[in-house]
This record gives sequence, structure tokens and C-alpha cells, in this order.
Amino acid sequence: MFPVKNHRREFFYGLIRIHVLLHACHEPIFGLAMMEELAHHGYRIGPGTLYPLLHGMERAGLLKTLPGQAGGRARRLYRITAAGRRALDRAKAKVDELYRELHEAQPRKLKLH
Repeated sequence: MFPVKNHRREFFYGLIRIHVLLHACHEPIFGLAMMEELAHHGYRIGPGTLYPLLHGMERAGLLKTLPGQAGGRARRLYRITAAGRRALDRAKAKVDELYRELHEAQPRKLKLH
């Protein structure tokens, strides 16, 4: 069994991955800017956490890296891939579904067998 802290971290990592895909869908992103954007949403994530997450998303085929410039500096930029777009579309549908259920007066009853 995992400690509660690990459950919380895994839960938030899923949300962070969705944030990353959402921003990478609109423009190339880089680590520092993404850390600042995530901080705006209340996520405290450092480079030792974010970069392995980005590299894992790249290995999974969700992001692709390319060299580039941002803020007058050479940066490793991340772009969303076709697989990343499909994953984002599926995530959006699931988040929308969960949002509706979270805001229902009474969630659907479970079938007890």
C-alpha cells in the first residue's frame, strides 16, 4: 500500500500532465515557463520533478522536443504530438464528465449486487 502522500502526488501529476498537454497544444513550451504557469494554479513543482515528467511524456510519445529560443535564450522546447492531442481530447472528455458529476446535487447511485 502507498502512503497517502504518494496518492496525492500521483493524483496531481495527472492534472499537471493535462496542463502540460493543454499548453503544448497552443504553443511550444519550456520547463521554466511551465513551472511558472503551474505555480499560477497553485502547483509547487520544481525542475527535479517537472523535467523527468516532461521526459516521460516525450518517451510516451505525447511530446516532441526541438531546440529553440524563448526569452532571448536557447531553450529545449516541447511540442504536442498527434498522440498527445488524442490523449488531451480523451482527458478533456473525462474531465468534463467528472466536472458534471462533481456538481450534481446527487451523484448517480451505485448498483449494489
